[in-house]
Amino acid sequence: MGALSAVGGPPPVPGATGLAVTGLRVAFGDHVAVDDLSFTLPPGGSLGLVGGSGSGKSSVLRAVCGLVRAQAGQVALTGGGAGAAPGSAAFRRRVQMVFQDPYGSLHPRQTVDRQLAEPLAIHRLDRGAAREARIERALAEVGLDPGLRFRYPHQLSGGQRQRVAIARALILEPNLLLLDEPTSALDASVQAEVLNLLDALRQRRGLAFVMVSHDLAVVAHLCEDLVVMARGRVVDRLGAAALAAGGAACAETRALQEAAAGFRRPAPPVPAPPPAMPA
Repeated sequence: MGALSAVGGPPPVPGATGLAVTGLRVAFGDHVAVDDLSFTLPPGGSLGLVGGSGSGKSSVLRAVCGLVRAQAGQVALTGGGAGAAPGSAAFRRRVQMVFQDPYGSLHPRQTVDRQLAEPLAIHRLDRGAAREARIERALAEVGLDPGLRFRYPHQLSGGQRQRVAIARALILEPNLLLLDEPTSALDASVQAEVLNLLDALRQRRGLAFVMVSHDLAVVAHLCEDLVVMARGRVVDRLGAAALAAGGAACAETRALQEAAAGFRRPAPPVPAPPPAMPA
């Protein structure tokens, strides 16, 4: 993966939105995926939820945006988004999600143009030339040529598909993006490009991020604050700066740190020189 931009949050902009999650519990039958989870994201801030497979991190995002039902707990927007109740049209405009698999999250039989126009039609935003201009602006903002507007997902590369998914999330001009492993389905060669795009968009728009990943190095590059999950519960909380300075005290955090690219690992032993050839 190429070079990543350094983490650094923009100052909150007027209307910046934060998120408060309190006592969240999500269960699927007898399996408890999220157990009494709480965190606070300040307006315009960035938070990474990190954990291994089955830790419950993706279930948190799905509960926040209403894709799964929480058995207990509260989800509330703060800052400029305060008062937008979960499930309301105002909440859905302010909070948008980017999924892990862009091919699965895009409709295979709809053009890029139609998939970007659909959210605008649902929320009754813009018409005619104004809608056309907004679609072209969204494509330009994620670095896509306007000529791709009338292509289908199978005609795009993986990186292009994820940029379309990001453009679709941004077209409603949300304040908070929920990112569910947004680069894990991409080739390593384009992962850094997409991550740097997300960081640039955050800086430019004053967006708040909640990002889920199993890769601690990726999350630490984009998010100021980290929450480590295991077995549905929070096991560690720390800042990216503290992590980079070696502040991980939790065993789960250290294990993720050792597994993540970009953090220090013990240097491999230097191989012994080959034996001299006989004269």
